[in-house]
Amino acid sequence: RAGRQRQPEWVRQERYQPSYNKGPQSSGPVLLSRRHLHQDADSSERVLMDMRWGLVPSWFKQDNPSKLQFNTSNCRSDTMLSKSSYKGALLKGKRCVVLADGFYEWQQQSGGKQPYFIYFPQTKDTTDKEMEGDEEWKGWRLLTMAGIFDCWEPPGGGETLYTYTIITVDASKDVSFIHHRQVRAGKGVAGMPAILDGDEAIRKWLDFAEVPTQEAVKLIQPTENIVFHPVSTFVNNIRNNTPECVAAIELGAKKEVKATPGNKVMLGWLKGSQEGSPQKKENDLPKWTSQFIQNPSPKKTSADVLQQWLGKQGQPAAKKHKA
Repeated sequence: RAGRQRQPEWVRQERYQPSYNKGPQSSGPVLLSRRHLHQDADSSERVLMDMRWGLVPSWFKQDNPSKLQFNTSNCRSDTMLSKSSYKGALLKGKRCVVLADGFYEWQQQSGGKQPYFIYFPQTKDTTDKEMEGDEEWKGWRLLTMAGIFDCWEPPGGGETLYTYTIITVDASKDVSFIHHRQVRAGKGVAGMPAILDGDEAIRKWLDFAEVPTQEAVKLIQPTENIVFHPVSTFVNNIRNNTPECVAAIELGAKKEVKATPGNKVMLGWLKGSQEGSPQKKENDLPKWTSQFIQNPSPKKTSADVLQQWLGKQGQPAAKKHKA
């Protein structure tokens, strides 16, 4: 609040595994108010925490969260204050921001589904250069999606499980041709993620002590400030986890990478292979999948990229920086 920039604490950083193709039940970093973990903390302070995608309500009484009989990966904005899975957590201020480079949507076509990668517009001077002092962050602008989290404690004791859901809204005008709300057998209804565009929206969503629920939910609206490009159906298999997932293609030649200036910027970020083993379990393909960019240089990890960005973006007072 005094205008000082402080790097958010990263809780369970060692669990973070970057991915180009995340599915439900995988883990990823989210931002939340520090007061959720430390009651005496300022509610405007933020921490970055690794959580599992797919909310398990705190009231769930089974001994295994996988026994939850309904899908909680996405939460519709028009029912989040009425469904018991989300209402309790939301009214308690358990709001979070899910970070990703972008998300995927699939357009239904006669020959199958065509995937698209959707993300924030990037500046022409996007770079992977290290930040120094008060230098403005010029790296890839991460997508900031509104979420709800909850904490589940095993009935028999054990480590608390932190999980989250992504709030979804109707598709914005620019991407409505790709995907509007559709009923998918066995998966309920899904829309595009609710995106928080800018520091002020992020601040209000996270600061549950200063911004009450009824005021915060007004932030949940479709945004037009996004761009997209078609990608290969390679991403349709959740086990595929390489830069090819996000590379732009020509729809007439799906294996050919489109050499546009914007794509060159993205591919510059995607040099090097993805480390880590592929997911062992084949998941049903979700309506959208978030992914985190891999490091462009072996000298700097994906965790460093997020940490740098958060060091500049972590405090509401840093007004000069966008999302």
